[in-house]
Amino acid sequence: MSEPGRTSPIPEVTLDPPRLAQLIVAYAADKKAIDVVELDLRGVLGYTDFFVVCSGNTDRQTKAIHDGIYLGLKKDHGLLPRRVEGLNAARWILMDYLDVIVHVFTPDAREFYRLEQLWGEAPRRAVGA
Repeated sequence: MSEPGRTSPIPEVTLDPPRLAQLIVAYAADKKAIDVVELDLRGVLGYTDFFVVCSGNTDRQTKAIHDGIYLGLKKDHGLLPRRVEGLNAARWILMDYLDVIVHVFTPDAREFYRLEQLWGEAPRRAVGA
């Protein structure tokens, strides 16, 4: 039983990395993310298993995609990212869920950084239309 006035932390929930990546893709799709790609980095990198890369047409949409992923994983699965970068400018938002790292770009930023080309040897799966 918890003490009055104290809140319980959100319990740590673990999902297997492929399932977590699928959930992230679904939350991004709910916010109309475009050009969604899942990169399988198992065996390529030691610090994460998947990148999910997607775009929003504007910085406002990239923030909405971030919010959809963040709130969906928090509410439905009790998961919070370990770190979020780039939310203020919203041209490239990085969300670190340890086993899955999410990159939400504006189209110009995505073309400039060409993240998918850096990991060209990794198996990729285009998701959605």
